[in-house]
Amino acid sequence: MRLDSTIEELRLYDFHLDSTRPGGELVKAFSENKLLPGVVLMERGDLVGMISRRRCLEHLSRPYGVELFSRRSIKTLYQFAKTDMLIFPANTLIVMAARRSLQRSPELLDEPIVVQLAPKTYRLLDVHQLLVAQARIHELATKTIQEQNRAQLIQTEKMASLGRMVAEVAHEMKNPVNCIGGNIGFLLNYCQDLMGLASDYEAELTEKQDFIAATREKIDFDFLQADLPKVLLAIQTAAERLHQIVGGMRNFSHMDEKAAKPADLHACIDSTLLILEGQLKYGIEVVKNYGQLPEINCYSGQLSQVFMNIIGNAIDALNEHQEALAESNQWQPRIEITTELVEIAGKSHAAIRIADNGHGIHPEIQQRIFDSFFTTKPVGKGTGLGLAISHQIVTEKHQGQLNLKSTVGVGTEFEILLPCN
Repeated sequence: MRLDSTIEELRLYDFHLDSTRPGGELVKAFSENKLLPGVVLMERGDLVGMISRRRCLEHLSRPYGVELFSRRSIKTLYQFAKTDMLIFPANTLIVMAARRSLQRSPELLDEPIVVQLAPKTYRLLDVHQLLVAQARIHELATKTIQEQNRAQLIQTEKMASLGRMVAEVAHEMKNPVNCIGGNIGFLLNYCQDLMGLASDYEAELTEKQDFIAATREKIDFDFLQADLPKVLLAIQTAAERLHQIVGGMRNFSHMDEKAAKPADLHACIDSTLLILEGQLKYGIEVVKNYGQLPEINCYSGQLSQVFMNIIGNAIDALNEHQEALAESNQWQPRIEITTELVEIAGKSHAAIRIADNGHGIHPEIQQRIFDSFFTTKPVGKGTGLGLAISHQIVTEKHQGQLNLKSTVGVGTEFEILLPCN
């Protein structure tokens, strides 16, 4: 049994009688098959109606009922026992069929349901079996929701643990990085001074000693003099880069913050891009169109998670599209991030739009894009929780909106709207 199981998967009774047959054959059918809920009545291959066991026995049990109806045609009995008939196509969901069945008037709640398998092909479904199946689906749905909630809690806790770990690593790296960055400038100046002093000594020497010349040649002094400043400048650049990474890690690490705090959304986005830089394959171009945004009272670590999920998905989509267009050099993969202030219902909102020029998302997938555990990625590459959690963070934690616009062959844009107040 599945959440989307249909009534054709249930036990269906295949018993038909021509409505012109004597009523006694109807009595015989119910006597021989104690579980038969009713009989489908046909005439010349067309559906006439359905008479249930309950309605049949109700009329036969009346005074002279057997004598009155058993010798006459079933059609005669049906004229007295006729009720509103419920017919469903075979592919009707069990949940929907059960809901419609329970909406009937009280006297019809026990009446069997006619199921149409094909044109002029009908079966009967016992309503009690339908309700049992619906109860099982309800249990399955409850279990699925519990599993989804548990998985969502685990994923959230993982991200919080990751945030704490990143914060600890960033804190441990901060002092060494500051030490390197703070002293590399002095080291560069010292080396330049020493090189200048060596040049002055060389200029003052009237005769070069052989051992000095040998040492000079051995260490390739001319190359060392030219290359050492370059090496130190490279170290200085790397130290500055490492300082940026540590700063980005610290910004990203606020996963388990208990209260909302004012934060610079542009800094959150930049930190996320810094973390994801290693995934920007195939020369993906990142275009940032930043507008003027005030600091927003928010959970910055959780918003960084939202940005990481959306930008990470955009990178995956662009990489897949690039692989599909391996022989084409005309397409430039691009992620465009735009921010601006917008007015919605008279209130200021920060709008963050993250767009890619990948293949786009099909409409049927767009309808389920924020569902928990829904993913189009291969097994092991996606949990189906990223966008679901992102939607929850934006809408529930920040009372904002997360909107999707996508056109196949053009690209995809996610719009995040956050209230400024």
